[in-house]
Parts: sequence; structure tokens; C-alpha cells
Amino acid sequence: MDDIVKQAMTKWPNVPDCYGWLGLDARGNWFMRDDQAQSLGGFASGIAGAKGSRLQHAKLIDFIQRNYAADPDGQWFFQNGPQRVYVELETTPWVWRVGNDFCISAHDGTPAQWLRASVDERGWLYCETSLGFGLVHTQDVAAAADAIEQGLWSVTDTPSDTLPQRYGYVCSPQQRQATKKPVV
Repeated sequence: MDDIVKQAMTKWPNVPDCYGWLGLDARGNWFMRDDQAQSLGGFASGIAGAKGSRLQHAKLIDFIQRNYAADPDGQWFFQNGPQRVYVELETTPWVWRVGNDFCISAHDGTPAQWLRASVDERGWLYCETSLGFGLVHTQDVAAAADAIEQGLWSVTDTPSDTLPQRYGYVCSPQQRQATKKPVV
């Protein structure tokens, strides 16, 4: 986490959390979701426009990725100064890139060590790594298939609806927040 972010957290410790405004898609792209995008539906709903606007500014994306983490409940967030901005996930908290040498790196470029792989009923390939659990990027499925065919990676079948609970992540912190019962 950036030092400037840590300093802001100390200076302003009681800034409310933000939900629904930032999303990570299945290809590792970041999306800003304004009120209009959120009113169309959930980030992963597939409704045109609900994802919002894809972020293009490289320095902003780098800042988000340097300050991307999970809370103890498996909700992923971007620490934006003193404010925690929870991330809507289209699929998983990580999107893996697989090189021709079968080295794995996250959507933010961080290298990771492969631990195991699984495939769901749609044929989507996931990897558990030293950084955590994520989806293999669509452009890299061929390289991953080579690792499987060469016997370097083994794959188990796992239903997609069990993945968040099994690997401890929340796809929609906004939806989870909306269903929480108020403390009386």
C-alpha cells in the first residue's frame, strides 16, 4: 500500500466506505460505475451499460492496483486515501496471465506460483496460486491448455456457484451490504 494512502488513513480514520462504484471484469479491466451504470443493474449482470466506463488512465490503474486488497470477510477493495472503495467482481479477485513458459502473473503484473487448477461447467479455467484464486485470462487459455496437456498442471472440476465460498471471496460487496440487517 502506498505511504500516502497510509498517512491519509491515519489522518482521517472515520471516512465511510464506498460501494458499487468500482468493478473488475473477467479480463482484468477496471470500470468506474456512476449512478447511471449502477441503476441499470449489477456489475456482473450482463446488462448493457451496467459495467460503467472502462478506466484507461495508466497511472490511475496502477494506483488502484497498488492499493488493492481484501478485508477479513473476503471483500476486495481499493484503499483510496482514507476511503475504502469496495470492488464489484465479475468473476474472481484475480485474473491470471499465463506466459509461454507457463509462468503466471496477476492482472496487475505481480508474479505468482501455480498451486492447482479447476474448470467449471462453462469450461472456464481457474488457478489457485500463491497470491490467491482467479480466472485465467481468455487470451491465455491456450498456454494453460499446453501446461495441462504436458502434465505440468492437473485440473479438477468445480461448479462455478461454489467458487466464492470455497475460495473465500465476495463478488458483490454492494449487494452484501444492502442485505445486511441494521444493528439495533
